[in-house]
Amino acid sequence: MADKKKEPRGLGIGALLSSISQNNAIADIPLAQIEVNPFQPRSEFNADALEELAESIRQHGLIQPITVRAMGGGDSYQLISGERRLRASKLAGLLAVPAFVRTANDEEMLEMALIENIQREELNAIEIAITYKRLMEEFKLHQDEVAHRVGKKRETVTNYLRLLKLPEAIQIGVQQAKISMGHARALVSIADFAIQMTIFKEIIDKDLSVRQVEQLAQLYKQNSSKDKEEKPKKALPLAHQDVQKRLTSLFDTRVQLRRNEDGKGQMVIHFSDDTDLNRILDILQQD
Repeated sequence: MADKKKEPRGLGIGALLSSISQNNAIADIPLAQIEVNPFQPRSEFNADALEELAESIRQHGLIQPITVRAMGGGDSYQLISGERRLRASKLAGLLAVPAFVRTANDEEMLEMALIENIQREELNAIEIAITYKRLMEEFKLHQDEVAHRVGKKRETVTNYLRLLKLPEAIQIGVQQAKISMGHARALVSIADFAIQMTIFKEIIDKDLSVRQVEQLAQLYKQNSSKDKEEKPKKALPLAHQDVQKRLTSLFDTRVQLRRNEDGKGQMVIHFSDDTDLNRILDILQQD
């Protein structure tokens, strides 16, 4: 099995398909006999886009067949690719859909689903990054192997994977299209979690462009470098760093803890305007 998998590795989805037993004939498969792909990396599908496709299917039928694999005695099937088309066909009221029937094992199913998603679906940057990571972890691939497999440059794969280092709130912001990948790439160049969150909030509140965020990130790096040269500071104890990170997350803004040799210190909570200050005060007044 291991030798069989090495042959098409790095050659893209076409080579992967060629390694799978295929039946080129198209069969009409009842929708009731098709179960969804358990390895489908994507769980969210745009409702409006699905309805538009469903209307097209009502008018013209399903032009591009889906791909399935036979299960058990051949009276049930599992989707390999085409879940969007399958969902839209159900919305359109079809009872059966045209499909290619192939034979694939679980590992091949997962790899096909991951690579097809990258190549054919409109994924957001975080979904793509997660898919690249899954390819690396589940198939023991290096970044350059993933890049070759999906037809991208190695630098492209690296840039996506770096986005997974961002705080969860920022990753969700990318997924919800609150910020673009360009914004996220500028933020990931900043090492400080609190600064990342502060600028992230400013992007949304002030509708900052990618160029403006890049300038803020560069300014932060310059100031950070200057501070280190002028006033080397003793790092906060790990416990205090954890408190600082938790408070930053709680208030959704930058929080700094400063502590001297005697154990005395300050807590500084940053705010962008009066509205932001009132929001923080509301949090402080909660029971």
